[in-house]
This record gives sequence, C-alpha cells and structure tokens, in this order.
Amino acid sequence: MNRRELVKTLADKLSVTQAEAMRFVQAWEETTTEALESDGSLMLLGFGTLSAWEQTERIGRNPKNGVAYMIRARKSVKFKPGKLLLKQLNASSSK
Repeated sequence: MNRRELVKTLADKLSVTQAEAMRFVQAWEETTTEALESDGSLMLLGFGTLSAWEQTERIGRNPKNGVAYMIRARKSVKFKPGKLLLKQLNASSSK
C-alpha cells in the first residue's frame, strides 16, 4: 500500500474527504517525527514501538565495483511489533 492508497482507504473508512484524510496522514507523520526527535521512541500499545537509534560510522562497499567507502553516522528507526498486531497477522495467515 502506498501513501495515495492509504489516504483513500482512510477517507472511505472515516467517511471524510481525501483532503481531510491527507491532513490526518501528514499530522501523523509530523507527530511521529517530533516524538522520535524528542523522546527517541513512540509506543502504541498493542500495535508496536518505533524507536530512534544511532548508526555508527562504518566502512561499506559499492556492490558494483567493490570500492570501499565510509558510511557516515546517522539516525535510523526501528519498529518492534506489539503482541496484538502479531496475533492478528498470524491469525490471518493460518486460515
């Protein structure tokens, strides 16, 4: 599912316009980013936890030509799914 499909699905489920659903998605993205920048994590009970972490500087290789180069340190995000999300995903796959 891409962003456009998400907006359309939300608009249908919430009985709102696609413009309003897009505003909801944008607000969600802004709020999530702010939470990760300030606290370093966002926990949604039952769904999962998003947490920011620092990747260290390391040596990488270009797979096409094998040339080594430094990959600079950066922040990244990890997602740990919650128990309810995993339970629903596994229940639907066993049918």
